[in-house]
Amino acid sequence: MKKYTNHIIIKLLFLTILFFGLHSCQNTSKNDRDHLVFRYNEHANITSLDPAFAKDQRNIWPCNQLYNSLVQLDDSLTIQPDLAERWTISKDAKTYTFSLRKQVYFHKNKIFGKDSTRTVNAHDVVYSLKRLTNPKLASPGSWVMQNVETISAENDSTVKIQLKNPFPAFLGLLSMKFCSVIPKEMEELDFRENPIGTGPFKFKRWEANEKLVFRKNNLYFEKDKNGKQLPYLEAVAITFLPDKQSEFLQFAQGNLDFLSGLDPSYKDELLSSVGKLKKKYGNRIEMLSAPYLNTEYLGIYLDSKTPEINARQLRQAINYGFNRETMITYLRNGIGTPAENGFIPKGLPGFSKKKYYEYNPQKAKELIAAYQAATGDTSPEFTISTNSSYLDLVEYIQRELQKIGIQVNIDVMPPSTLRQQRSAGKLDIFRASWIADYPDAENYLSLFYSENFSPNGPNYTHFKSATFDSLYKKAIHTSEAKDRIPLYQQMDSIVMNEAAVVPLYYDQVVRFTQKNVKGLGINPINLLDLKKIKKIK
Repeated sequence: MKKYTNHIIIKLLFLTILFFGLHSCQNTSKNDRDHLVFRYNEHANITSLDPAFAKDQRNIWPCNQLYNSLVQLDDSLTIQPDLAERWTISKDAKTYTFSLRKQVYFHKNKIFGKDSTRTVNAHDVVYSLKRLTNPKLASPGSWVMQNVETISAENDSTVKIQLKNPFPAFLGLLSMKFCSVIPKEMEELDFRENPIGTGPFKFKRWEANEKLVFRKNNLYFEKDKNGKQLPYLEAVAITFLPDKQSEFLQFAQGNLDFLSGLDPSYKDELLSSVGKLKKKYGNRIEMLSAPYLNTEYLGIYLDSKTPEINARQLRQAINYGFNRETMITYLRNGIGTPAENGFIPKGLPGFSKKKYYEYNPQKAKELIAAYQAATGDTSPEFTISTNSSYLDLVEYIQRELQKIGIQVNIDVMPPSTLRQQRSAGKLDIFRASWIADYPDAENYLSLFYSENFSPNGPNYTHFKSATFDSLYKKAIHTSEAKDRIPLYQQMDSIVMNEAAVVPLYYDQVVRFTQKNVKGLGINPINLLDLKKIKKIK
């Protein structure tokens, strides 16, 4: 396979020359306090600092610096105390009682009057969680509360949550940024100018499309293992360069401390073909990688009026018709695991050892021939919609499917347009990903529950199966994790046999930092936590 065009070679040469040239010319007279500021870029921009709208990574990351929830996840995805120092769960698994920490303060703000702040109480928690279900707010996180019967403040430091039905993953849901606690007074304020939380950093200023700045919260309640107050940094500065190549160049110059993920514009410059950091960057950059609870896939809209979409034989042929291992090796530099084992990603209980769709072009051709014999359609054709960041993957699939007799067209559109049209059911096949909101396989299978049809839920494929729905309902009422696993695997099997999606790969978290950044850590949901970060001067 020819891996590079002359154009790409020239671009990579340019990047290499520019990296070394800029690196050698770095401004050595940087401010002496530079080591106290952490800088990263958000190429997708940030749409809101209201935690009720923290539905994707670009908004989740800044909200994680500003707010706390009742509970939090550590890097191994174990539930840990946050604003709640302890909790109890009733024997029927329907009543959760939380005891709040004492002396946790909101960020200072004039709305609190002459004292400029106050402590968090149970009424703030009740307000914050009930707010998610307000139809006027239209929060994309309202579903988190769909199984909640009542939320009440028993006193200033005790919150009781009563569920309609037992739901084993509920504590994990409460760790999401949707469930961040804000003061009741926020009802009168604009989140763009006054986002008030309890987090390790507080809002300083936001210049549209330019920069977002947070400062250290000197009242933050958490301490490190030696009793030193967190965070260590004095500030966080977020820029909004929309181009990933520009982001890389800023990182190469040392103007950014952190780079997340891989992009075709720089991945071959940084990584070898087997996914290792190239030696020439070894003394400048640290690379962290770990399994990521993220399944990258092609979704198929099953309510489409396109005849080919409604043919299960063709959907299965697509799954058999390209080599995922080759795709990852050449287009992802070995970063990721071929998604041959279903939709539930590697690393979650419920992940299947069974391989559903290994590369089998002969099997794919047989399925296409059976479709053609049954319908008389000798030239099946699909359109796959994607954004530019994944164009190389889709072009690879296009070439491979054309070899087995399926014509594939590609429609490239901006990410926001792709999301809107996907939710509206206007795309026959779309490139998408699903990152775990909480560490339970139910999170992935909810994409195929019929009551979650988009645009009101995440079932973008409009997959519907009475058997699947029955198993799903049974699973969410099963309290023991070991008893849910076979139910999850049965559901995953139904989806794969119907070929409602084409899983591409189970992703890996890949992070690059400057050498002087310490304590970043890494976790399977790629949550950015800056409270324990240090930059060595």
